[in-house]
Amino acid sequence: MTDRTGIFAGDDPFEIARRWLAEAEPEEVNDPNAVALATVDASGMPNARMVLLKEIEDDAFVFYTNYGSAKGREVEATQKAAFVMHWKSLRRQIRVRGHVSREEGEQADAYFASRSLKSRLGAWASDQSQPLESRANLMAKVAKVTVQQGSAPNRPSFWGGFRIAPVEIEFWADGAFRLHDRFVWRREALADRWKITRLNP
Repeated sequence: MTDRTGIFAGDDPFEIARRWLAEAEPEEVNDPNAVALATVDASGMPNARMVLLKEIEDDAFVFYTNYGSAKGREVEATQKAAFVMHWKSLRRQIRVRGHVSREEGEQADAYFASRSLKSRLGAWASDQSQPLESRANLMAKVAKVTVQQGSAPNRPSFWGGFRIAPVEIEFWADGAFRLHDRFVWRREALADRWKITRLNP
């Protein structure tokens, strides 16, 4: 596609995504890797929340959470999810839709170990998305977990990663007079070759 040049240039959408994220990191004040993750519940009602994207792999995007959380349960039920990554500073965004699988092996262990001790203990203590009587109860549970787990807690079995293998990735950049540039990469199955289409703004 002759006009896919500049920031859109490249034959690998994951490399383009990594490049855009790297360009956003010095510009965004907080969390340049934040994405708005969309899922649906058992009734088909949509849900969205912000999570931190932790890795852009060669063929997938990875984030971590409590598997028992609302997003964890919804992802497990459908094995599908979508997200949008938006950078106001660059006036760009990336939209992704795809199939989801767990990451609960050595990679998840390594990421959990890289988190601060308080974050690791918090992961053990929080029944994420479940009702909480009071913050005092939560802090008491953190104190109890701290005694139980010590200074080097292992990753709990209910906490780990999700890997989104996309069938669609769209790169969007702001244009003058709302005439934005949009290129969408699509494939029917994960083993298929990408088809790239320029979209109207």
